[in-house]
Amino acid sequence: MLILAAIVAIFIYGMIAAMLGTILPDLSDRFHLTPSQNGTIAFVQALGLILASLAVGPLLDNEGKKIGLILGLALISIALFALPRSPGFRSILFLLFLLGVGGGIVVTGANALVSDVSPTHRATALNLVNLFFGLGALATPFIAANLFRRNWVRLCYTIASLTVVTLAIQAFTSMPGPTGAGRFVLADATSVLGRPLLFLIGLFLFLYISCEVGIWNWLPRHLIAQGIPESRALNILSLGFALGLLIGRAGILPVLIRVPAITVTLVGSVAMAVTTFLMLLTKRPAVALVLVFLAGISMAPVFPTTLAIVGDAFPRMTGSAIGFVITCGWTGLAVSSRIIGVIAGGDPRRLKKALLVIPGSAVLMVGLDLAIQSMLR
Repeated sequence: MLILAAIVAIFIYGMIAAMLGTILPDLSDRFHLTPSQNGTIAFVQALGLILASLAVGPLLDNEGKKIGLILGLALISIALFALPRSPGFRSILFLLFLLGVGGGIVVTGANALVSDVSPTHRATALNLVNLFFGLGALATPFIAANLFRRNWVRLCYTIASLTVVTLAIQAFTSMPGPTGAGRFVLADATSVLGRPLLFLIGLFLFLYISCEVGIWNWLPRHLIAQGIPESRALNILSLGFALGLLIGRAGILPVLIRVPAITVTLVGSVAMAVTTFLMLLTKRPAVALVLVFLAGISMAPVFPTTLAIVGDAFPRMTGSAIGFVITCGWTGLAVSSRIIGVIAGGDPRRLKKALLVIPGSAVLMVGLDLAIQSMLR
């Protein structure tokens, strides 16, 4: 039941992770938003993710994961029910911030729960649960493009309703309370959270999230600027990137039984650099679909396997350590979104140049992975 509760929570987070990139073209048309304003919206959502992930760690360690999951899902449902009634840009900013806060709480709480449930097979369990992130992320653009025919209002209400059902599952699931060893103790925080290893892993996830969420938020707009129809661009995001994440996390499960987690993240980083660079060079939809799919497979194991490395290296205050590292990741989203928006300016055709931030970040990840590997030894 604990794994099931984590799975449905991560599924909902996957749906809202793909939400902004899916509805951004319609929001831009309706409210006449520029790429710079799109970047501001993505930045505000990232700010919510940052603040929530940083603050929720001590709450999870001291009060348990259940209260965090319920709180996060409640905020998500409120934001999604209110978004279709938004009157303008400022209202959108506030609701996307609220959506980010809820998402940050849910992803930190669900991954911390799984990390505690299966400490001996942490990397495998985290990749299994996060496989459903890929399924949720695939569902959002696919439903928008093929079932709702770009009706983003219906999409918001549908995901909000599913979030309420998921909240009920968390409420009725019996979850273990905090243990003395796992509690957040302020006097011990420096010795646990001040280790250089944690900061290196945080920087690694900073770069990774810059890449992954950069694709979620910006890929459809980039493809549309290359002359690809919007419905086709959304299908490339869902049947390409999201499906790649889904298949990649399923395929990596037996590999992690034999291969060290740090080796998996290294290979993934190298593959990310190559595939994300190539996907920006093509204007052909079929080629873009293949390359985006390969990019999804490359990225698939990196996030959950990195969290497994944190869980193994920090058995004390695990929730706080995972929350800190995820916070670093959301900071990458905020920074990269602003950089991409500024480089693109008011011209969507400049997104190709701006999105070179993604393969550039992947190259830096390779060097960081080697440094982390050295410290773990």
